[in-house]
Amino acid sequence: MFSWDNKNLNKVMLFISIMVMSQTVWSQDAGYYGYGKTATPEEIAGWDIDVRPDGTGLPDGSGSVSHGEELYDAKCAACHGAFGEGEGRWPKLAGGIGTLSNAKPDKTVGSYWPYASTLWDYIHRAMPFTEPQSLTVDETYSLTAYILYLNGLVEDDFELTRGNFTEIEMPNKDGFYVDNRPDVKNPACMVDCKDPKTIKITSAIKGITPLDHVAKKQKSKEKNLSTSKVENSQSQEELTQENQLKIGRNIYGNSCAICHGQGVAGAPIFGDKLAWESRLTQGFDMLKKHALEGFAGETGVMPAKGGNPSLSEQEIGAAVSYMIENIH
Repeated sequence: MFSWDNKNLNKVMLFISIMVMSQTVWSQDAGYYGYGKTATPEEIAGWDIDVRPDGTGLPDGSGSVSHGEELYDAKCAACHGAFGEGEGRWPKLAGGIGTLSNAKPDKTVGSYWPYASTLWDYIHRAMPFTEPQSLTVDETYSLTAYILYLNGLVEDDFELTRGNFTEIEMPNKDGFYVDNRPDVKNPACMVDCKDPKTIKITSAIKGITPLDHVAKKQKSKEKNLSTSKVENSQSQEELTQENQLKIGRNIYGNSCAICHGQGVAGAPIFGDKLAWESRLTQGFDMLKKHALEGFAGETGVMPAKGGNPSLSEQEIGAAVSYMIENIH
């Protein structure tokens, strides 16, 4: 006897759904699969923020070197240095002109970047590091003007506008060119292609494709493997207080000072007893947990591991200990 159950009903409903979806797809233009929607002008405008060397994309606005200096000291100096010299592992912004032919060139905005538009675009889209796209158009003009000033490209009374932007000439404007080697425009192989696994690099042009780092990396890897058991067995409690604070000081300087040095994103300023008072009541374990996993409170945001995912739990604990130790 034929019996009707939920299993059969589900099969019928699935079949009907597929037929309805197929009918919808067939009724649309070729290439339409029933997903998504057409972007609105407002949505497109939110993404269409790039600026090109000829000034295309620059919004109306202006900014002075003097205003840029104030903004730079408040939002940029913690990472890039008071004069663009760079702090710790953060990149240099100024200097280095004439060093590109050296074995270790200083690739800064002034020495390496061919277009001022790249500077404006990058600041506007990605800076400050902890609050990207928080700057206004005029603030972006001001910071761009100040960084150009740090590189000796404009005077201290200069005001940057959309009208005079394309007049800025970077020292390395002729250092980039279209690659004219014949192999860079070869058509992609589509049939009877060589198996990539059979290709082996046997030599490289010295100075163009250096390979010394490969051997060094392998030796370092072998060394790390031989000592990993010892390192992994050493817990935070086993570290002496002196060593822990030394490690913490280094981690703080490289990964924490960017926010805690200036109070960026609501971070409690290093050494400020009043700012840390309520946080200390939570205890070391909770502070360490917030530093490891990230935390969003009423007054600020803490990115997980200070935005440096390579840090270990032990290193995070050492950095927290160092900051607590230096509260006055």
